[in-house]
Amino acid sequence: MHAATPGAAPLPRTFYDRCVHDVARDLLGMILVRLSPGRRGLAARLAGRIVEVEAYDGPQDLACHASKGRTQRTDVMFGEAGHAYVYLVYGMHSCLNVVTGPIDYPAAVLIRAVEPIEGIERMVPGRARRSQMASGPGRLTRALRIDLSLNRADLCLPGPLFIEAGEPVRDADVVRGPRIGVEYARRWALKPWRLGVRGSAALSRPFQATGPS
Repeated sequence: MHAATPGAAPLPRTFYDRCVHDVARDLLGMILVRLSPGRRGLAARLAGRIVEVEAYDGPQDLACHASKGRTQRTDVMFGEAGHAYVYLVYGMHSCLNVVTGPIDYPAAVLIRAVEPIEGIERMVPGRARRSQMASGPGRLTRALRIDLSLNRADLCLPGPLFIEAGEPVRDADVVRGPRIGVEYARRWALKPWRLGVRGSAALSRPFQATGPS
């Protein structure tokens, strides 16, 4: 597991410049931070503990956007690790991904859920209760005000969006299962590449039995 120091600056690029599965595992417990415009020009800090992620591993992974080749949308996935890949689903919900691994190998981790811990009163809750206001990719980005303007943001800099170190999650507290909503990817849909923190009230869905790794 990659070492982390609670309360540190943004995670370094070396954290992201690794195998997507290692990065996905180690992102659990880290703190996603969004600095949004606040009153009197002061940035409002919105933050949550990452409790659920999904790994998408290169062009051979039929559930990965890069399986269809390099496009204007997926170009960021082929770039430097540690950048945000933000896209829309159904033309209305933003999803936040973190680019991993070497340049020209398109892999990323989807951040599916966080437990809100800072700036909760400023988050956009929708109709969800507090524990669920950032549960699921769409709710997460709505609560933390993450949109397409943050696509390609460098997460390794103290800018409007970054991830800082939190308390690492023990292996015994990590649960795994198939990714959600990728049934079209056939056998790739069975890969247990969705990871979560056991017992978290912010998980988007319960975890079920896994398929082959």
